[in-house]
Amino acid sequence: MAVSMLDDDVATVAGGPMLGDAEFGFLREFVHRHCGIALSEQKRQLVQGRLLRRLRGLGLKDFRSYCELLQRDPDGELGELASAISTNVTSFFREIHHYELLEQELLPQWLDHKRREGDRLRIWSAGCSTGEEPYALAMVVAEALARTGATVDTKILATDLSPRALGQARQGVYPLDRLGGVSEERRKRWFLRGAGDYEGLASVHPRLRELVSVLPLNLLHDWPMQGPFDAIFCRNVVIYFDQPTKKRLFERYAGLLGPGGYLFLGHSESMHGLSDAFELVGRTTYRKRS
Repeated sequence: MAVSMLDDDVATVAGGPMLGDAEFGFLREFVHRHCGIALSEQKRQLVQGRLLRRLRGLGLKDFRSYCELLQRDPDGELGELASAISTNVTSFFREIHHYELLEQELLPQWLDHKRREGDRLRIWSAGCSTGEEPYALAMVVAEALARTGATVDTKILATDLSPRALGQARQGVYPLDRLGGVSEERRKRWFLRGAGDYEGLASVHPRLRELVSVLPLNLLHDWPMQGPFDAIFCRNVVIYFDQPTKKRLFERYAGLLGPGGYLFLGHSESMHGLSDAFELVGRTTYRKRS
């Protein structure tokens, strides 16, 4: 889409430039086409406020210049744009019922079967943000492996579009106050506390790093992984998408999950009326139909 900006002087609001009709229209079309995110008119002030920080970081004077940057290098800026306009709210063991199902029912079944069949275990954290979700999954999986004594080829794929979020996920270093959802026992087992210059920080245990692979991925683009996956966690991601985009995404997830594989959504998300490939088996928990 070619953007045609206004030729008059750039309008401003207190604290920075104003996001005009032409620029907002361009941004709405751009993020929908490249990210699947649907922005309503009601989101204009939110987008303006969040992108002002990005404009300052890039040394740009107005939103017109930012839109021109997106036209010149869409791939180079896409991750930063998506990160700015979406809300990356995450924590360790958020929506605990999903982890309890995994720990108490699914992993014992999977590991017993895979150990006998010589099969591998694969879990995908799609929209991993800063890494709390995949590392929480890694804790549960590592504990199940130790408890059962199973020797199973195991990997957790963690993907996101935001380069900033992925940077922290790769580091696996978090302020201690971010460990609120982690039990004291797990803190002692799975985190290394920093000292000196790293006082107040904790790093995930190397064993968790071995289980988790962090990679950039746009869910709307091609997926290089082959599958099959036993479970896909896509929580609080599709809430930003319109219905056609959700439908396509659920179809692609179904194609990548193995028989009877599980798809976990966020607490405010639903698959109702969007896919016949899954059946609801718990709170925001879906199983692929045979």
